[in-house]
Amino acid sequence: MGRVDVSTIGFTKTNAEDFFERLLAAGVKKVIDVRLHNTSQLAGFAKADDLAYFLKKIGGIQYVHQPLLAPTDIILKAYKKEKGDWGVYERRFLTLMAERRVEQRLKPDMLESTCLLCSEATPHHCHRRLVCEYLNDKWDGRLTIKHL
Repeated sequence: MGRVDVSTIGFTKTNAEDFFERLLAAGVKKVIDVRLHNTSQLAGFAKADDLAYFLKKIGGIQYVHQPLLAPTDIILKAYKKEKGDWGVYERRFLTLMAERRVEQRLKPDMLESTCLLCSEATPHHCHRRLVCEYLNDKWDGRLTIKHL
């Protein structure tokens, strides 16, 4: 069982050129969209159908929406709209990942050369980082994680 390279990226506070260049430079083969809602007009070039088209055309990159790795509306609303505490959000989200048993439903090799996508510009307060850390813990550190 070897190491698996996985990266994460956010699309806010960046332009399309920088976003796609970072993916290409990292050798990403598949983008896994871990947003709960991926069709918002506010998403610009990262709106689901548009993003799938751009990824394929620009880099031959596959696009997959995976809500299994997204927070619930209740968890998301408590943090975003009600200006909730990050620590509370983190605990709730990690509990959700454990309840969903995502480490059993996915396999490390499924994440090879993939990039988890969410909206947050940086991974610090984003669930994409929590997903990677949770899975890495459950999979005995097999993931090599790079935040683009």
